[in-house]
Amino acid sequence: MSVARPEQEEGRVALRRRELLDKIEYRLAETAADREAIYRLRYRAYLKEGAIEPNNLGIVTDRYDSQANSWIFGVFFEGMLTSSLRITVASPQNHLSPSMDVFPDFMQPWLADGKVIVDPTRFVSDPDRTHRVPELAYLTLRLAYVACEHFRADIGLASVRAEHQAFYRRVFMKTICPPRDYPGLRKPISLMEIDFPNTHHKVFARFPFLRSTPFERHRLFERAPVLSAPRRLVEVPRAAPSA
Repeated sequence: MSVARPEQEEGRVALRRRELLDKIEYRLAETAADREAIYRLRYRAYLKEGAIEPNNLGIVTDRYDSQANSWIFGVFFEGMLTSSLRITVASPQNHLSPSMDVFPDFMQPWLADGKVIVDPTRFVSDPDRTHRVPELAYLTLRLAYVACEHFRADIGLASVRAEHQAFYRRVFMKTICPPRDYPGLRKPISLMEIDFPNTHHKVFARFPFLRSTPFERHRLFERAPVLSAPRRLVEVPRAAPSA
């Protein structure tokens, strides 16, 4: 009986992730109904993890959900909302971002230096469906790398609890700050970052499915002119060349 070499196993895992992209759809939450579904998903996920106290509304939202420099995405697997991620882009023109509230000693010097920063937050997955897609964390986090390319980010961030840091290190992020209290959460978080311009080639070499096309990037971050009509985004390309 032959034993698969590590590189063969990695190849099979990478192939499965690319194949899963055919079943994944990223949708920008633009209607009140879209957003409420995600706010309720956040609540269920955080409550299951013991990250928040129960509330009567059964939702989790904050002021950054309505900022012009934030995009809220639902990740749909086989047509069902399965996870979500919010992308906020901080720049010298707009300093507003969740990490500014908790890590201003890092954010302010970066922005004063003219950096563009992609700040993904509110990363949650459906506690009843996550087991069906072990790769869901990678497929959701992919949105952050798509955003870094689209906005030509200098820095990509992640606000991470200690028990989740190992996952982010696999995608070449490093911890730059010990855990701090985060508004509304019971568990402290650390700040992790990636120097995107100098690291993205290494990331995409190891994880080709994180690549995106210019067309996909434009479609994901284009605002619909009429917010009352839901807009379904194009499906993720199975194997996209770097651009």
